[in-house]
Amino acid sequence: MRKLIILFVALAAVTSCDLKRENFNSSKKHFTHEVLLGYTPVKDQGHSSLCWAYAMLATIETEHIQMGDSVNLSVDYIARYQLGEQARFHFLSKGYDRMTLRGTAPLLLRLIEEYGIMPYDSYNAHNINYQSMMKRLVMLSNSSRNMSELKNRAERLFDDRIGALPKKVYMLGAEYTPLEFAHSVCMRGEYLAMTSFTHHSFGEAFVLEVPDNYSNELYYNVPIDVMMKRIERSLRAGHPVCWEGDTSETGFDFKRGVAELTKQRPYTQNERQIEFENHHTTDDHCMVLIGIAHDENGKRYYIAKNSWGTGNAYNGLMYLSEEYVMMKTIAIVVKNINM
Repeated sequence: MRKLIILFVALAAVTSCDLKRENFNSSKKHFTHEVLLGYTPVKDQGHSSLCWAYAMLATIETEHIQMGDSVNLSVDYIARYQLGEQARFHFLSKGYDRMTLRGTAPLLLRLIEEYGIMPYDSYNAHNINYQSMMKRLVMLSNSSRNMSELKNRAERLFDDRIGALPKKVYMLGAEYTPLEFAHSVCMRGEYLAMTSFTHHSFGEAFVLEVPDNYSNELYYNVPIDVMMKRIERSLRAGHPVCWEGDTSETGFDFKRGVAELTKQRPYTQNERQIEFENHHTTDDHCMVLIGIAHDENGKRYYIAKNSWGTGNAYNGLMYLSEEYVMMKTIAIVVKNINM
């Protein structure tokens, strides 16, 4: 999910994870749901590039709903700590490490393991311009004399723009620190990141070579048929799947609420690899898969909860064809059944 420079605005218009697709195709497909997991209200990431955080938190939320629990988690809390890290990297590298709001789903898991998490109602802000805040952090980094000064200045900025952090989390009569609360909603090793590419051996983990994986997260590599079976099996067993993939295809239509491949070609492991190496499959966006459906012709689709608001044909949900998921998935994060 690359943050492209202004010179390539036209390209960014088809790759940015914060873009609302403005294709007003009025034809609405009818779907029959085979599986639809519970989910928290659809959120709107606005013009931020925080889809990875929205999607992975939504995955955790749905997992708890399926267990009879109710939890709605704060993206702003994660954004605060991610930006704090970014400011530190920028300062120590003398600006070599450029600040970014982008990331991957496994990064979210690492951040909550390290910094904790808060409920949405405990820490949320509206209409935050994170891009503006990031520019301000660059200025603070460039003008700070040491890390202590930068940290203090960044904390004041966060308190002013997002809000002061509560010291405790209160949930169902219990009191937690943010770390204790995080460990109560997501245990270490609870989720497994998977991908499917042939430039690495199957059955091994590797650092996935996409721009947003700057934190060098590991992904377990499996054949695509294994990944597709894992997605279906997880959903039918009541477990959501965090999906990271390509939304730059002309067949990905947010307003219509459907993602389909427009070209008929062999859908194989080799074709996936060719598309990835030719940069025709790009790492654009994250959503959470919460169900399985079929259309009037029996064609299978996976139901995704997006984070672009509710302004589409299905109130913010998307229906991704099975072929689209097979060809255009960069990676998934699933419940680790071997825990």
